[in-house]
Amino acid sequence: MATVEKRRQENVSGNFYVDSSCIDCDTCRWMSPTVFHRENNQSAVYHQPTETTEILAAYEALLSCPTASIGTVEKPKNIKEIQQQFPLSIAENVYHCGYHSEKSFGAASYFIQREQGNILIDSPRFSPPLVKQLEAKGGIQYLYLTHKDDVADHEKFANHFGCERILHTDDITEKTQGVEIQLSGYQPISFAPDLLIIPVPGHTKGHTVLLYNETYLFSGDHLAWSPYLNHLYGFHRFCWYDWSEQIVSMKKLANYSFEWVLPGHGRRYHDDRDTIQQQMTQCIQWMESQ
Repeated sequence: MATVEKRRQENVSGNFYVDSSCIDCDTCRWMSPTVFHRENNQSAVYHQPTETTEILAAYEALLSCPTASIGTVEKPKNIKEIQQQFPLSIAENVYHCGYHSEKSFGAASYFIQREQGNILIDSPRFSPPLVKQLEAKGGIQYLYLTHKDDVADHEKFANHFGCERILHTDDITEKTQGVEIQLSGYQPISFAPDLLIIPVPGHTKGHTVLLYNETYLFSGDHLAWSPYLNHLYGFHRFCWYDWSEQIVSMKKLANYSFEWVLPGHGRRYHDDRDTIQQQMTQCIQWMESQ
């Protein structure tokens, strides 16, 4: 838990603060951008929230922080009500789980509620308040893991919900040997009429992405929006397998049409299909210049 004694001096005075245990994962900065920013390689509060929606977003970031590095001087009175907001609605039946895990360096995970069976994309922390809300939404049939880095508490979710886990065989490690559905090959897999799994080796050898309803791309650590470059990009500094392969994978991904990019790390992005196609072209050009 965050402690006032470790409160960073970069925080403005007031109720919310970030302490020195922050790992600079960026979660709070994109979940509550009017309150948190980056200063000296860690997050800090630069504006104390005053409006109701702003306060809510700050508390949602607090609950999602993977290292519990965000604290408040005053004990919140309605924290249980805020916990019940998770998973947070993104659009239609797609949700952001929150409760990021330090095991995945704060990667985001997502939830799709569908009649054919609910899907958890990558693993959040196995937090009782979140588990309770997922149970209320019908549980989990599949736990889709984009790659080996963001598996976090996958075993706990699998044991609790009895869901089948999905991961490419090239990313199976000692911790994921028990994954029930192990994908192979590098051709797209029509897992269901509304679910297309696309292998995109590069960040890791067995990285895949999930395209849902030809609209929502769950991109793991393959593709994200950069607020610094102001366009979609791949993680050059954090490519653990092969950058050239990741460029090839990105060119193949550019053949698909979608409206949302929902990454594990990096910022999400939403726009019309033509604009995203232009963004993909710019992304590939940038990657080739690195």
